[in-house]
Amino acid sequence: MVDDERSLSRVIGSYLERAGYTVEYAFDGAAGLAAAWRWKPDVVVLDLMLPELDGVEVCRRLRTFSDCYVVMLTARADEVDKLLGLGVGADDYLTKPVSPRELVARVGAMLRRPRSGSVARLVGPEPPEPRRFGSLEIDVAAREVRLLERYVELTRTEFDLLATLSARPRVAFSRRQLIDAVWGELWVGDEHTVDVHIGHLRRKLGDDPASPRFVRTVRGIGYRMGEG
Repeated sequence: MVDDERSLSRVIGSYLERAGYTVEYAFDGAAGLAAAWRWKPDVVVLDLMLPELDGVEVCRRLRTFSDCYVVMLTARADEVDKLLGLGVGADDYLTKPVSPRELVARVGAMLRRPRSGSVARLVGPEPPEPRRFGSLEIDVAAREVRLLERYVELTRTEFDLLATLSARPRVAFSRRQLIDAVWGELWVGDEHTVDVHIGHLRRKLGDDPASPRFVRTVRGIGYRMGEG
């Protein structure tokens, strides 16, 4: 929990602890980064407005050494603030005043996402072969993506979107289907959050939306994998 509103942090933290999570607290951006470096958390709940370093800068720096889930909290409901948080690598956002129960539900949904590289999936005879789309290689078991033999750094959410789309090439997924597969069926919020993450994914893959090689827009539906 990285939030300078200490009383709110403690309330949310108490709900998380009752749900079985261990919670570490930081009350400014610099302390939050230091705690994340030291503690290697699975999820960071991050306020947008913080002393020392704001949430946007914290998230940007966090993404240089961690692929943990990030839930951004903002006191402003403006779309630009939400997109700003998602733009630097946050996985989800909530607007204050926040419901602790909803936050706990979203954290739980994130951590229940199926991980293709998990032990449970690797106990079979052998891991699946990497998926290839021209110069793009997606190794789901290793959670690695390579483009022209070079490693592409993706966040967990970006990778999960790519893995979902590539599992059924040429099948058009609606935004709701992608949310259910990646964020979880309990997730509620603006479905256009998917568009923001797809935009980041495309940029990292060098994929021009006007002439895509990998991720195509299906008008009125959502997205699919593969060339036209």
